Amino acid sequence: MKGDGHEAHPLIGCLVRDIASGTEGRLMAVVQEDLPTHTGTPRTTRRAYIRPTAGGREIPTALANVEPLGAS
Repeated sequence: MKGDGHEAHPLIGCLVRDIASGTEGRLMAVVQEDLPTHTGTPRTTRRAYIRPTAGGREIPTALANVEPLGAS
């Protein structure tokens, strides 16, 4: 994984929801990562990292799964 491709994003620091898991929290980072595939050729994807409001570890999700919760 590349992991060094941090991007600026307008929702960083805002309250968001991961629509895939229902997790709500603050968007901490958007990162370009190379993920392995079955062919052996990595695929670049944009992943978002959300720190849950209930505490615990930041969760990764596809950036397309992130929706804002409103004013934060």
